[in-house]
Amino acid sequence: MQLVSEPKYERRGWTHDSRRWAHYKPRPDDIVIATSAKCGTTWTQQIVSLLVFRSPAPRPVHELSPWIDMRLRPIEQMIAGIEAQDHRRFLKSHLAFDAMPIYDEVRYIHTARDGRDAFMSWHNHSSNYAPSALEMFDAMGMGDETIAAPLPRAPKSPGEFFDTWIMEGPEAEKRNDFSCNKFFEIEKSYWRQRALPNLLVVHYNDLKADLDGEMRRIAEFLDIEIPESLWPELVDAARFETMKKNGAQILPQATMAWDKGHERFLFKGTNERWREALSAEQLARYEARVKAELPPDLANWLANGRLKAGDPKAL
Repeated sequence: MQLVSEPKYERRGWTHDSRRWAHYKPRPDDIVIATSAKCGTTWTQQIVSLLVFRSPAPRPVHELSPWIDMRLRPIEQMIAGIEAQDHRRFLKSHLAFDAMPIYDEVRYIHTARDGRDAFMSWHNHSSNYAPSALEMFDAMGMGDETIAAPLPRAPKSPGEFFDTWIMEGPEAEKRNDFSCNKFFEIEKSYWRQRALPNLLVVHYNDLKADLDGEMRRIAEFLDIEIPESLWPELVDAARFETMKKNGAQILPQATMAWDKGHERFLFKGTNERWREALSAEQLARYEARVKAELPPDLANWLANGRLKAGDPKAL
């Protein structure tokens, strides 16, 4: 196996630290699910879990699919757990392509979403942390010399939160763990590499529109064969409603991080809630950022997905 690209820069936040990937020891059939926050990460992990185990039985997806860049668990402990896994490993990251080590025999899946939808889900996520989780994030921030601050508290109003999320410049990173800046950085990094044979780009809209078809795309990319008779059960197990029903088994540790546990984490799974939550001026600010920072083909794909905007590898 060959390391084809070393990390080009570091990314640190209250929840994440890209330097942790230096401890990763790849296997040729590893899968890395790499996304921006709240773009369908857990949904994709659940799909890959169903495919890897070829079973609809609910499993603790965040335990099976560790988030390597997450700071809260000691890296030595996390790596020991990953090394002990004897199934095909599928790992998680919230880093840009350029902030991770890239290996030629590892398969990478990047799931994306319209930035406004990701923002609304991120607001629900970060405005409902349990007090114990906030204490841990505060300690992580205070212990990192590049942050040296507790985690900024998210206001209950999505409109107020949006004004810090959309900020430009270095100040944005001091106000929000996954700012709009970081969202655009991550999306641009995978878009530039979308032609790579070991990278599959998936969109949240397409998972909602044709879950069966997208799951088959993912299975084909991962060289996983599924008996045709099993497909209906696997697809049903990947539906948002089924995941929420089985949330206590899929996300058993969610109660430690959020009020209402898995019910808060698996909140609504819907798009376009921003239409009622954000003002016309705020939506115009987002559109202006998109126009200024993203190439038109990426902007179109992020807003619409493959089924409407076309296959990213062909664009």
